[in-house]
Amino acid sequence: MPQTVTLSFFRFAGPIARMWAFAMMGFARRPMARIPDIGFWKLCGSGKGEGFTPRIAPDVFAILATWPDAQTAHERVAATSIYQRYRAESVENWTVFLTPTSVRGDWSGERPFLPQQINSGPLAALTRATIKPGILSRFWARVPDISATIGTDRNVAFKIGIGEVPMLHQVTFSIWPSQAALDAFARTGPHAQAIKAVRQEGWFKEELYARFVVQSDIGTWGGTSPLANLTRSELDPA
Repeated sequence: MPQTVTLSFFRFAGPIARMWAFAMMGFARRPMARIPDIGFWKLCGSGKGEGFTPRIAPDVFAILATWPDAQTAHERVAATSIYQRYRAESVENWTVFLTPTSVRGDWSGERPFLPQQINSGPLAALTRATIKPGILSRFWARVPDISATIGTDRNVAFKIGIGEVPMLHQVTFSIWPSQAALDAFARTGPHAQAIKAVRQEGWFKEELYARFVVQSDIGTWGGTSPLANLTRSELDPA
């Protein structure tokens, strides 16, 4: 059975709930590690903007996790106490279920995603990087152009920047209607220029690039599902 990856987002309103969410970046580690069948997992904060960003958004936090199959993923996200607690404390939450199709690089020294040969349906792209401290100024001078470009791309259905450590450990996640739309963004403009600089100047201490087919989602974000503009046939090509 193919591995399923979940990425869950939670929005918190008010200082007390936000302080709780921030504290759980540490306190949730033990209960997360004890969830049956969970594989690789990460607790993340978020940033303001469309991708990599140094500006922290105090109201949005995320949980990424891998599971042996889709049924287990749905059951654990729905019924595990730590996920239930996050939903209870938040004012809005959304989880997207993904099947990895390609992965290159490592995350915390691991290869977390097990790719499958699936070539149809809407796609999600995830980039994770540990930025070398010595090039932070050059990196953050280049990134705003990329964020502005992805923010104006009408093809992208959802985009967000999250991360484990502000400034240094960054993740971008976006959802696209097709391979062609994603490739068109990745190969042109500021994004292509940044990738070239990464290779030439060695910006990252560790990097990972992964793509996924979107299976399904539960919950809402901004009052609706970010997948609302994707047709049912795209979500279930079989």
